[in-house]
Amino acid sequence: MKGKETERVEARSPRPHLDREQVIEAAARLVKRHGPEALTMRALAAELGAAVTSIYWHVGNRESLLDALVERTLADLGEIRATGRTPAQRVAAVARALRHQLLDHPHLVAMVHERGLTERMFLPAQRTLVHEVHRAGLRGARAAEAVRAVQVHVVGHVLVERYRERAPEQHPGEEELWTARAAEEDGALARALAGPVDPETLFATSVRALVTGLLGPAT
Repeated sequence: MKGKETERVEARSPRPHLDREQVIEAAARLVKRHGPEALTMRALAAELGAAVTSIYWHVGNRESLLDALVERTLADLGEIRATGRTPAQRVAAVARALRHQLLDHPHLVAMVHERGLTERMFLPAQRTLVHEVHRAGLRGARAAEAVRAVQVHVVGHVLVERYRERAPEQHPGEEELWTARAAEEDGALARALAGPVDPETLFATSVRALVTGLLGPAT
């Protein structure tokens, strides 16, 4: 009887050292490391060193916890701010920040997408971009085109980066394919294309060219 009484008390009372934010933070870490399928109430309890009943007390069931994680992710992605002196620098800064957030939260972003909230997820970044392209003098359809072009460029670049990370080893690889002959006798070009890709440099170069074209060389 005493054991059952203890269980009933535990089910009614959360452990004093645990709060809802700690549970959600631990859930986010678990998903980031192992993916949403690894997020069970028992695994989360083990991560926190707490009783399963305590997890339920703070966040409800697993679906409620997933909803809370999605809301947290949406809030985090809403914190993108523009930096830089010129409109072009500020738009490029938003693009870089969005790229890093998408790369840093792949599983959580996937969860947002699965719940049909992708457009809401991108809205804060889009609104920041709208403000910056307005500052650059763009209006109407041209401004909308610039906002969407930047967003699509970021998402496309992230998808390519993830694909390259997960792709099996290539045979032949770029170092074998890019000979001077293949590069029209441009030896320096062949060596550069045969070398490893630096995603940061490539993104910076491509987004700078895109933004310059969208906003104009004067920006």
